[in-house]
Amino acid sequence: MGQAFRKLFDAFFGNKEMRVVMLGLDAAGKTTILYKLHIGEVLSTVPTIGFNVEKVQYKNVVFTVWDVGGQEKLRPLWRHYFNNTDALIYVVDSLDRERIGRARAEFQAIINDPFMLNSVLLVFANKQDMVCSATFSLEHLFCVVIHFSG
Repeated sequence: MGQAFRKLFDAFFGNKEMRVVMLGLDAAGKTTILYKLHIGEVLSTVPTIGFNVEKVQYKNVVFTVWDVGGQEKLRPLWRHYFNNTDALIYVVDSLDRERIGRARAEFQAIINDPFMLNSVLLVFANKQDMVCSATFSLEHLFCVVIHFSG
């Protein structure tokens, strides 16, 4: 009963809930980003086996952010998080030049999934502050976004 009342209250006073899934290859920095958004601090993290989920509020929007592990064996499970997803944050490790092609292929598979057709997309080029980060053009690497949105 309390949940129903809260949803009714939120509907009248403008709070909105958004479901966000954060994906990317392993070690891209997804969990670090999640906890920076959630508590405002950079934490030391370990590889995510499964997922982390946190609520992050900005003004009158409550984002439920699902940070899903990016190891190769976990990637086939990503599609189970797509249903009812409002937004995708796809994190790319700018230091990982060797796997940028793999990151692109995984991104293409995600945005071609029918459950993701109405989701807002953010491609986050992480670790740009590092000295050896790749100076690549996201337009070139992820040109599929133009095809996807058109």
